Amino acid sequence: MPLFRSLLFAPGNHPRKVEKCLGLDADVVILDLEDAVAIAEKEATRSVVVDALANRPHRARGYVRVNAVDTPFCWGDLQAVVTPGVDGIVLPKLESASDLRTVDWVVSQLERERGMEAGVFDILPIIETGKGVAAVASICEAGTRVRRLSFGAGDYTLDMGLRWTDGERELDQARSAIALASRAAGIEPPIDTVFIHIGRLDSLRRSAELARDFGFQGKLCIHPEQVGPVNEAFSPTGEDVAQAHRYLEAFREAEARGSASIQVDGYFIDYPIVEKARRVIDLAAAIEHAAGGEA
Repeated sequence: MPLFRSLLFAPGNHPRKVEKCLGLDADVVILDLEDAVAIAEKEATRSVVVDALANRPHRARGYVRVNAVDTPFCWGDLQAVVTPGVDGIVLPKLESASDLRTVDWVVSQLERERGMEAGVFDILPIIETGKGVAAVASICEAGTRVRRLSFGAGDYTLDMGLRWTDGERELDQARSAIALASRAAGIEPPIDTVFIHIGRLDSLRRSAELARDFGFQGKLCIHPEQVGPVNEAFSPTGEDVAQAHRYLEAFREAEARGSASIQVDGYFIDYPIVEKARRVIDLAAAIEHAAGGEA
């Protein structure tokens, strides 16, 4: 079970930042060719990010954020980065199912041309405009390799003319739409937006917890200090895991007696609650496995 709790961006043309990010505990490192790289350096940075992911040791999965479909750089980005050693791309500003199908088709041709297993290369779209949110259901149901979406509130609030407040309630509709469309299409829970304030870790935690409660599985990060709090927000606590085991054990005993609804610690337990408990235990096991058994 691959983990997507924390996904850390690093500008692809800054070797020191790339090196640092590859050594951190983020579940995914995203080397950027888009907003963090000046136009004059975009083409030269393609080979740099591929070399970093293919040849430098890193625990995290390695992705590249390419430039948007409607830019003159996307085609060249795809040709450069769809290659063994790179786990996938982050596709920004996606607004239509047809654009997604086009990118998926191109990636499929490059996989075949380069002797890669069909479908192994991941595509993680970012929904970050009003048009993208309005089309999110059709994007989820486009019949592509996409396993999960992500949300970008910076461009979304700009596009919609919203004030991005500390409480983030203005993001409720978009978060809800993306989470609901993902579930309806049977893909994984989505990844939440970056939090743009550096040093405000309490606010970051609140943002991550809010997204978690909307059904998101992780969060995009823009600074190494954000990785730890984000991982924590999207990980079950020791008490969560212990409680899940108590629920399962008590339910197994009750089910053996012919009952499928019981109370444990004053909490009503039935099949949906049991399934939630199993998910908590599975997630905890995946985290422990990723940490090499040290968690």
